[in-house]
Parts: sequence; C-alpha cells; structure tokens
Amino acid sequence: MNKKYDVIVVGAGPSAVFLAYELIEKKSNKKVLLVEQGKSVDKRYCPIEKSGKCIHCKPMCNITCGFSGAGAFSDGKLSLYNKEDEDLHVGGILHEYIGVDKTKDLIDYTDKIYLKFGADKHLEGTEYKEEVKKICDKAKKENITLIDIPIRHLGTEKSHELYYKIQEYLLEHGTDIMFETAVKDLIIEDNKVKGVKVQNSNDYIEGKEECEEIYADKVVLAVGRKGANWLVDMCDKHNITTEAGTVDIGIRYELPDKVMEKINKYMYEGKFIGRVGRYKDKVRTFCQNPSGFVSTEVYDNNITLVNGHSYKEKKSTNTNLAILVSHNFNYPFNKPIDYGRNIAKNLNEIGAGKIVVQRLGDIYRGKRTWKEELENNSVVPTLKNAEPGDLTFAIGYRTMTNILDFIQSVDKVVEGFAAPENLLYGPEIKFYSNKVKITKDFETSVEGLYSIGDGGGMTRGLMMASCSGVQMARIIEGV
Repeated sequence: MNKKYDVIVVGAGPSAVFLAYELIEKKSNKKVLLVEQGKSVDKRYCPIEKSGKCIHCKPMCNITCGFSGAGAFSDGKLSLYNKEDEDLHVGGILHEYIGVDKTKDLIDYTDKIYLKFGADKHLEGTEYKEEVKKICDKAKKENITLIDIPIRHLGTEKSHELYYKIQEYLLEHGTDIMFETAVKDLIIEDNKVKGVKVQNSNDYIEGKEECEEIYADKVVLAVGRKGANWLVDMCDKHNITTEAGTVDIGIRYELPDKVMEKINKYMYEGKFIGRVGRYKDKVRTFCQNPSGFVSTEVYDNNITLVNGHSYKEKKSTNTNLAILVSHNFNYPFNKPIDYGRNIAKNLNEIGAGKIVVQRLGDIYRGKRTWKEELENNSVVPTLKNAEPGDLTFAIGYRTMTNILDFIQSVDKVVEGFAAPENLLYGPEIKFYSNKVKITKDFETSVEGLYSIGDGGGMTRGLMMASCSGVQMARIIEGV
C-alpha cells in the first residue's frame, strides 16, 4: 500500500464510489485511496436472515458499514426528478451549491451509470399521473404535500450485485481500497490537511492508539450518516467550521399492503411531508417499502436502530415506511446527535437491546403492547425479534404527538393509515453531522479538506450522494 496519494476518501459509500468512478472516466492520473471501516460488498450480509436475531456483527455492522454504504443495503431506491419542476424536492441541498439545472444534469448522468451496471430500466411513478394528482390534491386539503417524482428501484439484493460490479470496476482500474480500516484521525498542520491516520477496525473499536499515517494533498470526507458522530469529533478537534445540524427522530410504521395499494401501484414510494397538529413541526415519510421487511441496523456503541428493506423477488404482505420528525437545536443546547443517541439508548434498554414494537391502538389506549396481543394482531410483524413494549417511555411527548397527529392527517388521504392494529417500531433516527460549512467547491475551512454526501449534511439519499461524488471528481480535475 502506498504511503502517499493524490486523493484519500474517507468512506466507501455512494458519494465516494462515484467520485472514484468519475476520476476513472475522466482518465485522471491521480492516485486514489478509499478507506472503509466495513467489508467489501461481496462479504456483506446480515446474519439476522439466518439466525432470526441481531448478533451485533464485529467489528462493524454489515448493514451500516461496507462498500456502497448503508443506504444501498436497505431498499436501494434512486429518487429522480420531473423535468417540469423548477426545484428539487428531495435529496438534500446539493443544488444550493451548484444550481438546480446542473444538479438535474448530474442526476441524468449518474442515472445512466447505474443503468450501465445493471439497474432496472423501469421507472416507478411515471404511468399514473392523473391518479397521483387526485391523491396530491386530496393531501393538500390536509396541509400535507405528496412529493411526486420518478423512482428507480434497485432492490436490496440487486443493489448488492450492482455495487459488486462497480467495486470490481474500481479495483480493476487502479483505485486502492482499504477495507475493515478505520480513520482514527486526520493529519492537519497549519490549517492544511496532510493525510489520515488509519488502523484496523477492530483496533479502532478497542481504542488502541497505534496507527499508520497515509498522506495526500486532498482528503475528502464521505462518511455517510454512520460517520456523523465521528465527523463531529473531527470538527471539534480540528476547528473545522460547522453550523447547527438536524436530527430526524421517529418510528418505522408497518401496515397492510392493501391499505397502501394505490400509492404502491401509482408511485411505489409516496413521500408525504406536512406541518400538522398543534406544533406544526416538519414531519415526513421516508423510505417506503411495498411488500417489504422491517430490519435492524447497529451504530456506534451498539445502538440498535430500525430500518426497512424491499426486495425485487422476496415479498411480504406489508408495507413499511419511516415517519420522521425534524429536530433543530441552537441555544443553549446544540447537540442534535447526542439528543438522538440518548433517545435510542433509552429505547434499546426498554427493549432489552432489541427494537421495540407497539400497536397504534395501544398508544391511544395508554398501554404497552404485550407478546400475546402481537401474536393475535391482524398486521403480522415482519421483524420477528422485535420486543413488544411502549415507545412512549422514551420518545418525547412533542415528537410522539407530532407522529400521531401526522398519522391521523394521512389517514384522511389514505384510508386505513391510522388503523389501530398498524405497528410502530422504534427507534428510527437519521443522524446527520452538524452541517459542515463548505465552499461552492465543497472545501471546508481546512485547506485541501472536502466534504460530500450525507454525513456532512449536503445530501440525503443514494442518488444525490452519488451525484455529489461525481461533482467532487470534476472539481478535483478542474472541469
């Protein structure tokens, strides 16, 4: 392994992967290293599928870490855009740095790369415009916006195959990748980046000090949501300028396919956003999985969160989706990640280390859900090892009130959305670092240090993260 590179990328999620790919396409002569604390994509699998329970993979969770990142290992959906739209409704704020038109061009370009490596040519959400408009109009009457954009569904298992092809392409074309290797620290001198300090991921987890130093003129932070906590530590240690960020806190909601039948058929994924109820906080649905499966993922310090998968071939009879409430803090408290982690920790303790599941009707009745009740519930949970309990012991009153008010409002648009036997799983939390302040060229306050993707607050989701990587490569090449 070389000790000096032109570019070191911290992480190997979509933003990092597409940065490396684009440099190859530009016939760059730069030496590039990706440092990933997880495994190669062909070695990533979740043991829960065989064992029926989370075994807390060592050293890192195979769902949240590894080549292609966490998002590609969940449902694998690429959110596109409508040509007539003057704005981009999902995916973060990449367009605030490079403009809407250029971002749309990047989406088109990046989508073609996904197709090149085997993505499904069929686009969801393009065939039933009149039917979707009727639902959108109905939602508006409840002060809820239904985002109507085309979606390309990769599928969890197909994502593995696609990203394996990209992984091998990068390796064949000279990109170096260090797997199961953590970046313990950045090397910064006189406010200029010099490289990174790396060590085996096991040693990193065990807190060992011995590191290897690798140098580069440019270091790109592409850590994803999994690396948000690490990024906060780096920003604090090296005085990298940030702004107060957001943490999305909520639950994973599971209900019968038949309730979501029209949304699933017409759009595949319906993205509802609203400010309803007494607080008018922003609440949104995210990562809808028709005929999908609720899953778990493990973050730092063994914090277990809930997520959802959808496959191309394997199907259930339930749809699951996240319902998330955005939380922003400033003075005197400005630690959104710590706030979210404390909620997750408390819920994990209530569930004895497992995800907690509760029937909606039990929340309204002010009682916990018991195992016997869940066994006789009409909505059969797809996460078999979830622990029946009471989410309201740990999720704050305001957050839970927002979620319940939102469910009732959506029920007026989608009948049955608020049925008492629907299931809530918790915690579902989307961690974003305090937003890293960057220039139009994605450079941080430290010379030569850049930030892209979800972790630093620029993007949200596979497509936009991938686009940010392509643009970063073009910036590096000066094109």
